[in-house]
Amino acid sequence: MPIHRLNHAVLYVRDATRSAAFYIEQLGFRRVGAYDSPAGVFLQAEGSTNDHDLALFTIGAAATESMAGRGEVGLYHLSWEVDTLADLARFAERLQAIGSLVGATNHGTTRSLYAKDPDGLEFELTWVVPAALLTGVDKPGIAPLDLPHEIERFGADTLGGVGISRPAPTV
Repeated sequence: MPIHRLNHAVLYVRDATRSAAFYIEQLGFRRVGAYDSPAGVFLQAEGSTNDHDLALFTIGAAATESMAGRGEVGLYHLSWEVDTLADLARFAERLQAIGSLVGATNHGTTRSLYAKDPDGLEFELTWVVPAALLTGVDKPGIAPLDLPHEIERFGADTLGGVGISRPAPTV
C-alpha cells in the first residue's frame, strides 16, 4: 500500500497555547482539541477534513532553540499548500507585517513563502502550478519569487495543484 499524504505533524514548542494562537491568527487553523498534561493543542487547517493537521505540545520556556540543519540532524520545515496565488499574497502580507516572513522562492513547479513561528520553527506555504499550465520555464530550481509577476502570469484566483496534488476535473 503506498503512502499518499502526510496525515499530521507534531511539534514540541515552548508554549502550546501561544503557538496555537499564532497558527490560528496568522494561518487560519482552528482549534479542535487540547490536553492538560502534557499541555497540548490540536489544530485543523482551514480547508482540511482531517481530524487534526498539527499538534503542539508544551515543553517549557527553558527549551533551547532547534539546531536542526546547523550542525544537528532534524526536520527543516513543514509545507502547507494554499489554493491560490491570492492566498499566497495575503499570507505574505500578513507574515511580513508581524516579522515572521523569512523568504520567498520560485521553485519552478511551485511558488513558496518561508516563515517562522514564535519558537523559530520554519514552515513553508506553497502554491503548486497546475499541470496544464506548466511550461518549459517551470523547471525545478531556486529563484527569487516575484509574486506580482506570477499573479499576472497565472491569475490571482487560479486553483493550484490541479493535475498534481489534486485531481484534474473529469470531462
